[in-house]
Amino acid sequence: MSRNPPLARLLPFPVVDEAWRLALVPALAAAAALPLLPPVGIGLLALALGVLWFHRDPDRSPPDAEGIVLSPADGTVSVVREEGSRLRVGVFMNVTDVHVNRAPRAGEVREVRHRPGANRPAFDKESDRNEQVAIDFGEYELLVIAGWFARRIHPSVEPGDAVDRGERVGHVSFGSRADVVLPADVSEANLRVAEGDAVRAGETIIAERD
Repeated sequence: MSRNPPLARLLPFPVVDEAWRLALVPALAAAAALPLLPPVGIGLLALALGVLWFHRDPDRSPPDAEGIVLSPADGTVSVVREEGSRLRVGVFMNVTDVHVNRAPRAGEVREVRHRPGANRPAFDKESDRNEQVAIDFGEYELLVIAGWFARRIHPSVEPGDAVDRGERVGHVSFGSRADVVLPADVSEANLRVAEGDAVRAGETIIAERD
């Protein structure tokens, strides 16, 4: 259930609940500083608004088609590689991208695992060792990987939850990567994206099975 305050109606965009808690500290500091140090107060107010903007949560319209796999995140495809007998597609989320993650396919959550790790930049080849949360759907797996600045990965699903394709499954704060280990029957010929392509969570088709 949303905990967004009445003030949320004043924003021109919806945000995730966590945004209000993160924006509260600079907002209170801005209120204290404005009468005494207006430039500092304005800067802190801008920071609070920036935190809210970063955590915006727009609606998306998943395409209605069978056999498709959607992007789990907004951003740029930064990883396309074989991982054992399966393919892995990773999306790097820049600071200007929406950081709400969505289910690439419908399914039931089997497990949600948190793994501590390093803090390399999310676009770095070594970022696979970073802190991450894995959401295992059995048929495929979604991995949300923290970047050098991100320390808050917030899955919004639990084992046993059933999700639709394109449904929100969590968000991450301040830069990261979201990877999909694709179903075993998805081959390279089924891919619809390549490294460097821009994608949108819940809307861009990254693979399409025959």
